[in-house]
Amino acid sequence: MNTRQTGGLCLVRSDLGGQARWALVGGDALGNVETDCVETAELEAVPLDRGELRNLVETVMAALESTSAGLVSTPRGASWLHVQHVPVRRFVAEILRKLLALSAWEPFATSPGPVALAPHEGLVGLRSSSSREYLAYTVTWSGIAYLLGAAAAEIPCCSAQLRDLSRTGTAPTESNLLPSDLRQKDVVALSWSSRHAATLMPVLVELERDGRTSLMLDLATDPAERYPAPVGSGIGLFTPPSDLFALSGTAENLYLPEDHHTVRIKNHSVELARVVALLSVLLESSGGCTQPSWRTLVQLETWLDGVLSATRPHTVLLSNDTSPLGALAVHAAERHGANTVHVQHGAWTAESAARPTLHSRDVVVMGERDRPLAAAWAHHPDTEVHVLGQPRFDALAGLSREAQRWYLETLLASGNRRAPARIAVWACQPFGPDRLKSQADLLLEGLRAAGSDWGLVIAPHPAQSPDVFSSLLRRAGRPLVAIANPRVGARGCLAGADVLASAYSTCGIEAALLGVPVLEIGSPGERTLDLASHGLAKRCSDAHDVAGVLSALRDPRPPVPQTATDAVCRWRGDSAARVARLIIQRAEARAMSSAHLHHHAHGAASVPPQGKGVPTP
Repeated sequence: MNTRQTGGLCLVRSDLGGQARWALVGGDALGNVETDCVETAELEAVPLDRGELRNLVETVMAALESTSAGLVSTPRGASWLHVQHVPVRRFVAEILRKLLALSAWEPFATSPGPVALAPHEGLVGLRSSSSREYLAYTVTWSGIAYLLGAAAAEIPCCSAQLRDLSRTGTAPTESNLLPSDLRQKDVVALSWSSRHAATLMPVLVELERDGRTSLMLDLATDPAERYPAPVGSGIGLFTPPSDLFALSGTAENLYLPEDHHTVRIKNHSVELARVVALLSVLLESSGGCTQPSWRTLVQLETWLDGVLSATRPHTVLLSNDTSPLGALAVHAAERHGANTVHVQHGAWTAESAARPTLHSRDVVVMGERDRPLAAAWAHHPDTEVHVLGQPRFDALAGLSREAQRWYLETLLASGNRRAPARIAVWACQPFGPDRLKSQADLLLEGLRAAGSDWGLVIAPHPAQSPDVFSSLLRRAGRPLVAIANPRVGARGCLAGADVLASAYSTCGIEAALLGVPVLEIGSPGERTLDLASHGLAKRCSDAHDVAGVLSALRDPRPPVPQTATDAVCRWRGDSAARVARLIIQRAEARAMSSAHLHHHAHGAASVPPQGKGVPTP
């Protein structure tokens, strides 16, 4: 017997004619049932083998590539699966998590059968996220039932929540899409987040010092992520039409016949045609710059083509070339004969890549440990990897510890409160509410148990809504808690902290470079930057770990060898200058090569490229 009184959605067995059948039913309508029954929320909490999940994602993506990649392309030849690979891959992972959970639930695994959909649920919905803009698409349980064979003619594709958030718009006219008053530039850079801009703008400043001109294309759709006016006269700023990212509609021809072309996922056989049908919802809905609709990408391609035709750059510079905008930009750059340079803006781990592929010709990474990852992920046949550090970190040495400490103390001492003697900064990521709460509980319990007067300043991620932390501010007692201004962020206060805590924020690397102790927090098995293996952080899986590390901070710490920091990030304060030099050398080498080819009939010898990078295997 199973009792379900929470009102959540349940999967219930209801046999017919001796055959196992299942239905998705609201828990408040069940009461006591004399059959197998489970809340879908329980299934979603089932722990999964991450290695198995990754392997299955690769299997499904390979099947989609072989059967569906050629269904739809942009007018200039970019396949839908090439450009939209990252959101597709994430959605496929959501599908697989739920199918694996079904395989792990013994009653369904031993007696599989068709599943009746929940009326009006929709097949595609949204997961909870603390991000201001990013739409975390997921397959609903009715979508899973559809993948397992249920008829869905009367069921809407999108959940009510997703339909309410849908953006519609009219495509800009051709004249509005084409840029005006643009002149030739040496370099065109693309940014759609504050982290991209902070990584690339120092490089553009160094290029200007060498007399080179550049143009920053700001594609951010979140106002907080847009870049202010450039700092130099040789650096231009250009944005696309404001309505370009508000387009939604049908991606024509993204359709497979149900021809029994299936993919095996553990105990389940799934029609690829149905997978593609659900994926088409992602392409029809507009999710801003992070997950643009297909209509937006088609129009953006025209806009980019106009920009590159007018500016004729020798280099296109990016901080992300795998998400839709980056993949499209590299495709456009190569058609225009421009070299592509990718500068790593965030930390990488083997498990963290949304898509383990890099498309650019030159890839600049932060530290030695990133070199083999970049080489393994490189897609361009002539890719070279360059370990040059992080331009965004060049300014770290100029941070004022005293000013940042004053800021932290002021935050925590508002009203009649006294600032605590010791302060921890929590550099957050836009996780879902449950994961954030778990990390907050771990930190707060550890701070309380540390036996000192500690306070906590929460530094939200730039793309994160601070409202998700409001419940922490309403709590009473110690430790005191405050939230940093989003415009300040972790970078603006970490130098004044006694310790920085994070799961895998790049701010952990910045803190380690400045000698601030770092806690890598999260439940056992949860992904971190693995700074601990380099001696740059302490891994804390529970409150006891946190308390122990904080208590040990009273003791003197041995200096960290430079080889350890170089493994994570080469930091000399000249990364921007080195990236600029790479861009210039590559451009000059290509120009010389072109000149020698032009005069080859006169016996001119060829000149090898001057780049100092390491070719990929």
